[in-house]
Amino acid sequence: MTLGLINANPVVHAKRERVARTEDLHADDAVDPLDIYDFVRDIRDPEHPYSLEQLSVLSEESITVDDKLGRILITFTPTIQHCSMATVIGLCLRVKLKHCFPPHYKVDIKVSPGSHANEESVNKQLNDKERVAAALENPNLRQLVDECLYSNEL
Repeated sequence: MTLGLINANPVVHAKRERVARTEDLHADDAVDPLDIYDFVRDIRDPEHPYSLEQLSVLSEESITVDDKLGRILITFTPTIQHCSMATVIGLCLRVKLKHCFPPHYKVDIKVSPGSHANEESVNKQLNDKERVAAALENPNLRQLVDECLYSNEL
């Protein structure tokens, strides 16, 4: 773990069981919030050895899909209001979603209203293509994102 954690003792919740699906619900290429949730729930938190699901940063209810408009909205709730890793969490979500859902969907990622002291700034960073691209060009930041996405420790 990192020295000087901002939230040294987060509340950790049990992982929910995955919902088994037997029928092909997406023959028409529609995107379902549960599909998105199942895909991103195991992303590891940048500061702790727990998933976003275990820390209740993300839930199925925090994902909305509008197939008609081609929009996906994910809102997440950092564990504390001054979370310095909120933008990293958002980057992890964006990178993971970029590789799995049709490119015609516009993905918006935001912190839950009132959940972060710099909510407006964080939301602006997470939804600005140039800022996201620049952040992912930083090798240290890209390594941190990759560690969160591809960690086998969960």
